[in-house]
Amino acid sequence: MADQLYLSLWYPNFRLEALPAALEKVMEQFAAVGGSARVSAATVYPISWNETPTWQRVYRNETDDEESSPRAVIAAAMENAHEDYAWEFELIWELWVPEQAAGFDTMWRHEPRAVSVVGFGPAFDEGAYETNGHIPSISASIPLSLRRHGPGRGRRGAGQGERGAPVDFTNRIQKNGGISTRLLWSESGESLARKLIERLQQVN
Repeated sequence: MADQLYLSLWYPNFRLEALPAALEKVMEQFAAVGGSARVSAATVYPISWNETPTWQRVYRNETDDEESSPRAVIAAAMENAHEDYAWEFELIWELWVPEQAAGFDTMWRHEPRAVSVVGFGPAFDEGAYETNGHIPSISASIPLSLRRHGPGRGRRGAGQGERGAPVDFTNRIQKNGGISTRLLWSESGESLARKLIERLQQVN
């Protein structure tokens, strides 16, 4: 079972001109906690989520590596920025996920999970940023049962810290992102998300 987690960020005296640097900083912190350092897809929405995207690109090949860096993708997507636009960037997070079968021990496998980083223009969807944040940065389906270490590894092995990675990411944003407010929340409001929120409150 997985839970959809969200992390909403608000910035002081925020302007559209500051959005590219803020988005790049968020993706930088994401890579620092084990997420992908490359963007896999980007989409630009005008006015509201109901409208047809004005720009979209998927990065799949090794030849796209340079062009898929956060700075390059953000620059391309925001070349013709408007205040009533929203920008969605997809990155990949590799997690250890349990695979169970009757009569057998639990097997663990690496599974990619898509993470969306979204930036709102101030006029997009009638000022959606006021409720959702200037950057509702993490939107990811996270398994409620995660292995803190990779199979056969010790405390520093593969998969270390994945259960707390959303908290680690949030703390890095709090320290390095220049934000004024942040909110970690989920669709269910319980299970892993609740534990993460409780831990976040303990460490702050």
